[in-house]
Amino acid sequence: MTWHNNFTPSGRSEAAFPGGIIPNHALNGVPEWAYGVTDWFEAGAYLPVYTLTGDGRLLFDGVKLRALFVVPNAAERTVFYGLNFELSYNTPHWEASRFSGEIRPIIGVHLGRFDLIANPILDTDFNGLGKLDFAPAVRAAYKVSEKLAFAIEHYADFGPIERFNRASAQSQTLFAVLDYGNSSNGMEFGIGRGLTRASDSCVLKLMLMHDL
Repeated sequence: MTWHNNFTPSGRSEAAFPGGIIPNHALNGVPEWAYGVTDWFEAGAYLPVYTLTGDGRLLFDGVKLRALFVVPNAAERTVFYGLNFELSYNTPHWEASRFSGEIRPIIGVHLGRFDLIANPILDTDFNGLGKLDFAPAVRAAYKVSEKLAFAIEHYADFGPIERFNRASAQSQTLFAVLDYGNSSNGMEFGIGRGLTRASDSCVLKLMLMHDL
């Protein structure tokens, strides 16, 4: 189980679409439940996705199902890769589309104490190939020890692949991250800084992992 939480102490004061959640002072979270079916396939569910809004309302946002296919024994390989698929059911205040999906390719390299990982993510509302949304993420990490690592992560959303949004309307956030623990129990804490007008100025993230 991985418990994801993002809090926005300083963010946008308007929703991304009419009736949506205002990011400023909002806490978004979800427990992610995963089961290793084989050494190359993991099934998972994000349930429940929730928000505690800036004015104190606790909202149910939706549910996600996912299927992750990976090369086995990734920690022992120099190059590792995988492919993750997600299907989401969304409430109207969470996303404008009731159903959405994600295709997340994974490619990574272990270089001694350094890890480099890229996720060229495509999001979809199932409304055509040209409207696939390109939202890549990259991570560079340095392992101080077996339990401690520091990382820089970048999350972006360029918009639909048929025509990217103008630069000021693209989301770009850079995180400084601390990881502590191991594959059975651990935590990750990060501080993010928005780099564009369409991004939240400051985002805090906390992930807690426990092997059940």
